Amino acid sequence: MRCPFHPLLAVLLLAAGPPLRAQPADAAPVPQTLEQAAAQRQRAEAMRQDAERRYAADEAACYRKILVNDCLKEAKERYTNTIVGARRLEAPAREFERESRRGEIEAEKDRRAAERPAREAEQQERAERYRADEAAKAAAREEKRLDKERKAEENRRKSAEEQAKRQVKEEKRAQKQAAQIEKKARERAKAEQKAAEKAARENQGGSPLPPPAAGTGKEP
Repeated sequence: MRCPFHPLLAVLLLAAGPPLRAQPADAAPVPQTLEQAAAQRQRAEAMRQDAERRYAADEAACYRKILVNDCLKEAKERYTNTIVGARRLEAPAREFERESRRGEIEAEKDRRAAERPAREAEQQERAERYRADEAAKAAAREEKRLDKERKAEENRRKSAEEQAKRQVKEEKRAQKQAAQIEKKARERAKAEQKAAEKAARENQGGSPLPPPAAGTGKEP
């Protein structure tokens, strides 16, 4: 027995609009730590891998059925739903990691900005200490050079003094030797004169010989 179609029922069906779609699953949990975010991403990755394995197995099974297309469509829908769920699970984890990294970067910037005055002061101190060390080294090198010059000058002075002393000594020795030679010459001349006078006295009847020239020892 056919059920009569009531016009009022048709109006109600048209007013109801298209059939309602399935509501999305509950929102994925938001991690509170990096460890939770990493674990949540691992679960999402496991879901994707499981979906890939299951989809491959469903495809192989579908080709053994009579209604292949319907089976493949259902398998594709299951695969897609799982992938979407994995992405939904992974999204807040990745967002939390990005925010954490952004927060770490900002914290590092703040830390470096806070440490900048002390770091610049330390760099300035190192630069000043370096300049002071270099100035001290230069002063030490200059002092060493001057000391070397003073020692060289002192050595030259001492050498000149010793040379002068040796020269004076040599001159005195030469003068002494000249005096000794002159003394010996006088003594010899005197002796020769005495000898000549004695010979003249012994030479009876002879006239006395003139005295020899001084310093020669010979008669003229």
